[in-house]
Amino acid sequence: MKTNRLEAFSDGVLAIVITIMVLEFKAPHEATWEALRPLLPVALSYVLSFIYVGIYWNNHHHLLHSTERVTGAVLWANNLLLFWLSLVPFVTGWMGETGFAPVPVTVYGGVLLMAAVSYFILVQAIIKSQRQCTLLARAIGDDWKGKASLAAYVLGVLLTPVSVWFSLVIFACVAFVWLVPDRRIERLVEEAEG
Repeated sequence: MKTNRLEAFSDGVLAIVITIMVLEFKAPHEATWEALRPLLPVALSYVLSFIYVGIYWNNHHHLLHSTERVTGAVLWANNLLLFWLSLVPFVTGWMGETGFAPVPVTVYGGVLLMAAVSYFILVQAIIKSQRQCTLLARAIGDDWKGKASLAAYVLGVLLTPVSVWFSLVIFACVAFVWLVPDRRIERLVEEAEG
């Protein structure tokens, strides 16, 4: 099976995820700058989560462009990733509405961790599904960036009871590291197209 339907379905789910997140914003009833202040935690949560969903969309796009075929294992691995990403609006809203309370931030970090684990599983399923030794397997290599991100998420989750802000900084740093789509896969896609 080709990747077209998998891409279209994933794009649709991620578009809905972003739409649901933005619906968490409730307009203030007053037309003052002061009325926006209580929305600051919601806005910060939204920005971080939007960046994360965008990162996953970018890397997912590049990953599927380097994929020759899709198997049942790839479909289920992709569904697992989409499941965890579909929880992002809930944890984003909860975290913002509670002003970054420790439990919602812990759950937020847990969702980010599980999305990263799911992405790792998806990459491995794609590599195993290819008919021959692929450039993707070579491009991914030992995936130090992915493994370091997983460790950072675990650290962020564990440190949330100690310092919510330190955990949020860790989550933001991981996002910053992934802001540019995975260059290893990007180079692979460019080679394939060129």
